[in-house]
Amino acid sequence: MKATLFRQHGGPAVLEYTDFPTPQPKAGEILVRLRAAALNRMDVFVRNGWPGLILELPHINGADGAGEIVGIGTPLPEGEGLGRRAEPVEAVKVGDRVVINANLGCGKCDLCLNKQDNLCHDWHLLGETVRGTYAEYVCVPARQLYKLPHNFDFHAAAAAALVYQTAWHSMVKRGGLKAGETVAIVGAGGGVNSASLQIAKYLGARVIVIGSNRKKLEQAEALGADILIDRSKEEEWSKAIFIATKKRGVDVVVDNVGTTFPLSLRALKKGGRLLTVGNSGAPRFEIDNRYIFAKHLSIIGSTMSTLADFAEVMDLVVAGKLKPIIDKTFSLKDAAAAQERLWRGENFGKITLEIP
Repeated sequence: MKATLFRQHGGPAVLEYTDFPTPQPKAGEILVRLRAAALNRMDVFVRNGWPGLILELPHINGADGAGEIVGIGTPLPEGEGLGRRAEPVEAVKVGDRVVINANLGCGKCDLCLNKQDNLCHDWHLLGETVRGTYAEYVCVPARQLYKLPHNFDFHAAAAAALVYQTAWHSMVKRGGLKAGETVAIVGAGGGVNSASLQIAKYLGARVIVIGSNRKKLEQAEALGADILIDRSKEEEWSKAIFIATKKRGVDVVVDNVGTTFPLSLRALKKGGRLLTVGNSGAPRFEIDNRYIFAKHLSIIGSTMSTLADFAEVMDLVVAGKLKPIIDKTFSLKDAAAAQERLWRGENFGKITLEIP
């Protein structure tokens, strides 16, 4: 098969479009002929490498992917490796159109069996420690697949998979966002943030978006943002939120930057929640602990979602109630250029790869 891979960590130049052995499905696994993949910042982090990251090289990036089933492994023993809303191999057939859930629980531990597979003791993320979707083919456990309608676009499905389940689990399941609440989203343009904006509006929340790029702020407004704050003009944007909410503060802040936590904590009302699924700014920073206890604040973290959450939010995506935003599509062989666009922050929404 053709794949874009790297044999050593480094910059975009280490990515190589080449031939690689086609994987074969093991028991309980499905072989998917990929038609589209989507990028995440994690792809660049993995390509660059970090201390303690151990990969089987060469490595293939990519968590998101969609395509058709072309091979089916033998069934697992009854009841083994299945979570809620999981698909056993008997429930799928060659030719089915599917999108992949990159959240790889083992399917056997107590947490997986208790429908908490994103807390699995042996958790992996496709494309991070397991070879991913920058390729013509990939093998995944049958439970990781969601069947698509025959006319649903592969690129839209791939663009939705990781970011919508991540935002849905964080905002709905962990954050308890409700209609009538006000949400501030730090950053305009990223895949998780555009998904968070749409989910908040779907739930009936009021949305404030903080960004530094006027064009991206206007695109966020087109998606339904109620208030825009240009942080290039409002460096202390927590004060702007305070004014916009009539000195009340917001119920929820979605902050996946990390270094902006001090401002996010200031922007929250008493009893507010700060939701985070990442740290694009930096992993280490200082916060003022007084905001947390004096205002009864909660900092709530999460990663990906459960199998059930993935199916729930993908049902909304295929029904057209949530619409993935695609920034630009590159050919698989041009994955390096795609990653550079993502890393420079030039995108609004998801970047996808066409897999011929």
